[in-house]
Amino acid sequence: MLKLLLSSIICLSLTCSSSLFSSEKSMNVLFIAIDDLNDWIGPMGGNPQVKTPHLDRFAEKSIVMNKAYCAATVCGPSRSSLLTGKACHNTGVYGNENNLKNAPKTKDLETLPEYFGNRGYFTLSVGKIFHKHMTEKGLDEGQWAFHEVAKPKGTVNGMLWEKQAVHPDYKYGGSPMKWGATKASLEKTKDYLNAKWAADQFERDFDDKPFFMALGISRPHLPFFVPQKYFDMYPEDKVKIAPCKMDDHDDILNPDGKPAFKGPDATWLAVDKTDSHLGLNRAYMASVSYADDCLGMLFDALEKSKYADNTIVMLWGDHGWYLGEKLRYRKTGLWEEAARVPFMVRVPGVNEGTKSDGVINLLDMYPTLVELCGLPANPKNDGRSFAKLIHKPQMKWNEPTLTTMGYKNHSLTDGRYRFINYGGGKGAEEFYDHDSDPLEYNNLVRNPEYKDLVARFKALLPKSNEKMTAKNSIGKKSGKKTGKKSGKKSGKK
Repeated sequence: MLKLLLSSIICLSLTCSSSLFSSEKSMNVLFIAIDDLNDWIGPMGGNPQVKTPHLDRFAEKSIVMNKAYCAATVCGPSRSSLLTGKACHNTGVYGNENNLKNAPKTKDLETLPEYFGNRGYFTLSVGKIFHKHMTEKGLDEGQWAFHEVAKPKGTVNGMLWEKQAVHPDYKYGGSPMKWGATKASLEKTKDYLNAKWAADQFERDFDDKPFFMALGISRPHLPFFVPQKYFDMYPEDKVKIAPCKMDDHDDILNPDGKPAFKGPDATWLAVDKTDSHLGLNRAYMASVSYADDCLGMLFDALEKSKYADNTIVMLWGDHGWYLGEKLRYRKTGLWEEAARVPFMVRVPGVNEGTKSDGVINLLDMYPTLVELCGLPANPKNDGRSFAKLIHKPQMKWNEPTLTTMGYKNHSLTDGRYRFINYGGGKGAEEFYDHDSDPLEYNNLVRNPEYKDLVARFKALLPKSNEKMTAKNSIGKKSGKKTGKKSGKKSGKK
């Protein structure tokens, strides 16, 4: 009889996650975004060279979601998707030039912080959460979604040294591939001051309301400018660069049999011709360790605060990042290096220090947090709550999840297999088995043994794809003239 009673109690706790917290006081939320962070952190095991002691320690008190994926492999659409709970192909928000507030399918949606703010939570933010857009009224950073937004003033205070991968024969777009050591110490830099501001908020009472606090950490986004001590952690003669295979793309063909890719992209070639692979790999590692130190201070403050036992923490990267793999640098693309993201979730007292191979998507965060905090579900969400997985991390949870890069270009993975379809291009396809090919070198899409599996994944591609919404019409220069000065607080009125 006692065993039956205990079994009933356990089952109830695993299946009714929202009731765990709604019966007493509401749970707070600490929502941490790390820009351009791939799996090169200790808990994810992407590169054992990288030192992340604070994230390692945090993993001991959280659940590491080992197979988490982004909805899009660029900052803007990835963040727009997870903050609205809507997949890119349903909104037309595919690129950094698409502002969700101008897109017909998203402009009137309640974003994640608004959903909490409209249901009794005090919402506050520091650092990058929404992608930034220039508008006629100034810089739109998503400040309209929070009750309070802070902008501490950080600095690099000049550079001790600086390098850049640039070559006259290989001109590339996007942020310059720069790295170097700042004169500013850790405590003077932007990410540290943002994390410090967030840590200081644990001293507040918020008028007895639960809080939803979002923190954005900018490194390891380019430029890789961090204090010298982080470069010193990685002596040049000890650093091993990411692997690449020069014929990696040879088996990726369009339906007409012609190559879908022309080889390395311009950024990779500029890096290669300037012998910068080592420097950039080292600088990325240094930037990750810098971000780890900023987070360590925040974790310590939370642990010592009165909110330690009633705050849910979700920590995530907005997409992956290549360091030479797949013959490219930066983000974009639909391969594992770009689609897989670091993700950790801490629900106090629930399966702390465990790892889950359940397949989740960043857009699933919205319904999951809503359920964990006992709020009514938002029926407009495309994602599905993984609250059950949090309470039973080893359960089977491998429904294929979608990652998108532009109109009609999609990737699906169930954690083992990856299917890629370039429907927005010339129709090339790829299929990989991660059990035997984790680096996705061997395209199996034309292998007859995998015909049925390929067909099963292909049937899961979106049946309709929203056309790309209008791009921003205002450039950076005109936006900056009317933007608000940094250092001031803003937010919802």
